[in-house]
Amino acid sequence: MSAGAGAGTGPTVQVEQVEPVRGRGGLRIRTRLALLHAGLFLACGAVLLVVQYLAVNRIIGDNQAVITTVPATVTSAASAATTLPEADDPLLAGALLARPAEPYGGAVSGLTAPQAAQATTFASARFVDFKTVVLGSLVGQSLAALGVMALVSAGLGWWTAGRSVARLRTVTAAARRISEQNLHDRFALTGPEDEIKELGDTFDAMLVRLERSFAANRRFAANASHELRTPLALQRTSLEIPLAEGRVPEDLRPSLERALRATARSERLVDSLLLLAKGQQGPRSYLPADLAGQAADAVDAHREQAAAAGIDLSCDLAGAPTSGDPVLLGQVAVNLVQNAVRHNGPAGGGRGLVRVSTAKVGGGAELRVENTGCAVDPAEVDDLFEPFHRGAAARLATGRPGSGLGLSIVQAVVESHGGTVRARARAGGGLCVTVRLPGPRAR
Repeated sequence: MSAGAGAGTGPTVQVEQVEPVRGRGGLRIRTRLALLHAGLFLACGAVLLVVQYLAVNRIIGDNQAVITTVPATVTSAASAATTLPEADDPLLAGALLARPAEPYGGAVSGLTAPQAAQATTFASARFVDFKTVVLGSLVGQSLAALGVMALVSAGLGWWTAGRSVARLRTVTAAARRISEQNLHDRFALTGPEDEIKELGDTFDAMLVRLERSFAANRRFAANASHELRTPLALQRTSLEIPLAEGRVPEDLRPSLERALRATARSERLVDSLLLLAKGQQGPRSYLPADLAGQAADAVDAHREQAAAAGIDLSCDLAGAPTSGDPVLLGQVAVNLVQNAVRHNGPAGGGRGLVRVSTAKVGGGAELRVENTGCAVDPAEVDDLFEPFHRGAAARLATGRPGSGLGLSIVQAVVESHGGTVRARARAGGGLCVTVRLPGPRAR
């Protein structure tokens, strides 16, 4: 099938799904939440550490008289005869710690004035050392504990964020999966009644409205197409009978013949629209089918037409079992082969070529139809699956049959059966279409 996607009576192919656009760069929300937890904990911990440092510093300063003491009395003769050591003499420290004590700054009995002053200076120095050691240990140990707890808070933030983000992933995965063909699917989020569940419920309500709208449109198309078939058939009969019986004046015959051809085109269009509506609705029941048999029937039906057009029609049909509506799947093969023959042309000045192959691939069934023909713009390939889009070459060709619904019908049928389709423009002109359907369903 080259540039045009002919009308033909038959189903449609599924266009290759476009991958969702993913964000580039930046941290994911779970990582940001974990870092936010750790950052907030560090900030609060730093404030608490400063407050604790100031409080301990004040407590130590307020209780300096309790912490720092000097000897209250000196033992009898031995002490009285002994001169006080230097401030850094360890014997002084022993004396200060061994004797009964009174608060620093009080009157010291049993010591001379120089000794009392020296003892007081020594006690003040030891107090400063004590205060420095306590506050340093407090800051060091608190910083270590703060670092450890920051890591713990980051881990807890990662875990709690993951529980919340998991439901968002459910929404994302369902949004990517749901399409026109499976609007009956729902998010159905569970968990607490929070904003995430409200988001999922809102999407579910939107899907209900969309499903009703799509179903109404399909019913309208099917009903309208069905209702149009009867008046068109009557109109065609009313034109054919006078023409066949020769009761039409010669000057009116060309006009009636043009009207008859237009009626025939309208009937084909109505039949295609009806098939499109049925294809979108999907199979009512899944029956065993083989794409090889469907393709063989389609090839046999178009072999004479291909030979008359100077087109070589070749087949390589291996078993390709699947499940679905055999009638609709047969139309898939008919439309693809019909378009391949209709929109064809000589390859390199020789005869045209159509290759049809089927195979079992990856547990599913594959149908591939490849043909020569006019060059197709690769950017226009996906547009060929749009209804009534026949391609630039087909629009320029006068008198070429088809309404541009053939590939649209194929797409609808294949999608409704859970399959996919890829179309590729051939380098030498023409088109290659590959349809893949799931394997047989277990009964």
